[in-house]
Amino acid sequence: MSVTDHLFDQPYGQLVATYTWAELATPGWRLFAAAGTVAGVGLSLIVPQESPPSFGYVGMMFVAAYALGTGMRARRDRIAYLEERTRRLTEEQAAAAGAERARIARDMHDVLAHSVGLMVVQAEGGASVVRTDANRAEAAFDAIADTGREALVQLRHALGVLRDQQPEPPGLDAVASLVERARRTGLDVTLTRDGVPPVPADVGATAFRVVQEALTNAVKHAGARHVAVVLAAEGPALRVRIRDDGRGGGAGPGHGLSGMAERVAAVGGTLRTGPPSQGQGFEVDALLPAG
Repeated sequence: MSVTDHLFDQPYGQLVATYTWAELATPGWRLFAAAGTVAGVGLSLIVPQESPPSFGYVGMMFVAAYALGTGMRARRDRIAYLEERTRRLTEEQAAAAGAERARIARDMHDVLAHSVGLMVVQAEGGASVVRTDANRAEAAFDAIADTGREALVQLRHALGVLRDQQPEPPGLDAVASLVERARRTGLDVTLTRDGVPPVPADVGATAFRVVQEALTNAVKHAGARHVAVVLAAEGPALRVRIRDDGRGGGAGPGHGLSGMAERVAAVGGTLRTGPPSQGQGFEVDALLPAG
C-alpha cells in the first residue's frame, strides 16, 4: 500500500515499538515510554505544521498499537494465572487425597488393633476356662462375637468414604461401648463424665479414637488391671484423659501413638502421653477444642 501511495508516510517502526513495550515492559518503563512517544510524535507533527486531522489520525494509530500490546500482555498474564491456579488446585487435591488416605489408614488401624486385640484376649480367656467354667467361656465367646460385629460396623464406616458414602462417625456417645468391651476382657475400667460440652463431629470422633487406642494399648501392652477414662469440660475445651496402672510402656511397636497425635493435631488439639505426674502406669491426656 505504501508503494501504491495508499498510505501516508507514518512512523511504522515506532508503532511496532509502541506495541512491543506495551506488551513486554514493566509499568514504570511503560509510563516512561508513553511520555517519550507522546512527546516525540507530537513534535514530529508540530514542527512540519501538520493539519489537525493528522493529529487525530496518528493518535488513533498509536492508541491502537498500545491497546493491542496491552491486550496481548493481559492475555499472557491470564494464561499464566490459570496455569498457576491449575497447579495449586492439583497440589491441593493431591494433598487432600493424601490426607484422606492417611485418615482411612488411621481408622483401619484403630478399628483392627482395638477389636482384634480384645478378641485375642477374650479368646485366650475363654479357652482357659472352657472345661472348668462353661458360663465364663460362653460369656467370653459372646463378647468375641459382639466385638467382631462392632468391628464390622466401624470398618464399613471407614470404607464407606471410598464408596462416596458419609455415615456418621462414632463420637462421645460411643465411648461407653468401648469401656464395656474392655471390661469384658477382665480389665477394671471406669468412665467419668464431668460436664462434657457439645463438640463437633470430627472432635467427637477424635476423642473416641483416642480412648479406643489408649484402651487397646492398656489391654495388649501395659499389663494393667485398672484404667480410668475421664471426659471433662476444661474451659472452652474437652479434656480426654486415660490413665492405667500398668507397666508404663505405652503402646507396643506400631503407629498407635503417632496416629493418635496426628488425629489430635488435625482438629487443633494438644496431646501428652507418658507416665502420670503421680503414681505408676501410663497416661494419655488430650485437650480438644469444643467449638
